Amino acid sequence: MNLLLEQRMSDLTARRVPFVRATVVRARRPTSAHPGDTALVFADGRIEGFVGGTCAEATVRRYGLEALQTGESLLLRISPEETGEPVVDEGAVMVGNPCLSGGALEIFLEPLRPAPRVLVLGETPIARKLVEFGPALDYDVVAVGASGVTAESLTGVAAVVVASHGRDEEPLLALALRAGVPYIALVASRKRGTAVLDSLDVTAEQRAGIHLPAGLPIGARTPGEIALSILAEIVASLRAEPAQPETSAGAVAEAEPATAIDPVCGMTVAAVEHTPHSDAAGERRWFCAEGCRAAFEADPARYAGAGAGGGA
Repeated sequence: MNLLLEQRMSDLTARRVPFVRATVVRARRPTSAHPGDTALVFADGRIEGFVGGTCAEATVRRYGLEALQTGESLLLRISPEETGEPVVDEGAVMVGNPCLSGGALEIFLEPLRPAPRVLVLGETPIARKLVEFGPALDYDVVAVGASGVTAESLTGVAAVVVASHGRDEEPLLALALRAGVPYIALVASRKRGTAVLDSLDVTAEQRAGIHLPAGLPIGARTPGEIALSILAEIVASLRAEPAQPETSAGAVAEAEPATAIDPVCGMTVAAVEHTPHSDAAGERRWFCAEGCRAAFEADPARYAGAGAGGGA
């Protein structure tokens, strides 16, 4: 991997941008890629770097987006000799690619997603234990002050826990609700907490989204036990199946990315803006490469009814 790509990855990691690192681990001639060639796949389908020609890139885009969604690494084996449906094995998938020039590729897809960020308001024993326990879960748990949190700083935040025992609770709770933070909790008794929630200038539906009392009911009593119950509830909340493919606050959805069939070559490709596409003949169609798009646009009637739209 070249120095510029390494620097790019460091910058993306620092800015908490999710991406997939695709690395060629084996190449059977004739191929334009070589072992060690690397590219980055982003959530919008952009690819930076090189792992082969446009047809190989289309396959890497499709499965890279799936890896980014699931968070699981994958060994992608691409061969022009494979036919039929992809062959899925544990941690690997064999895919046919009719566009390859005769060689074959094995590419390792490694999703690099930022650790879930949890903001904790308060200097109480429970708040300190939350910050202390977070790294053990590979969570980015950060203690914050009410004045230091803005709507912009809540972008991508997975959870907000207010454990300040009456100090600056309402402003942060309302801000987190309006920002659509996936998990919001208030550490308080049900009686006092209900009074706090009733004072918020938000809708009843938004108010119902706050976890009160915070944490799973495990009989917790000490600050450490309560912190543990809250972190367990955060894990349960973030791992739950989403109701919609989209998620709030920049979180990565678990639904499979949309795909479509290239009407010219028959490849399954990712139906995203950075995949070549055409609106000729009144319907959007997606293509593995510019060559297939040009062939379609030269004679749309020949491919009528094939590859229109996209699906999950």
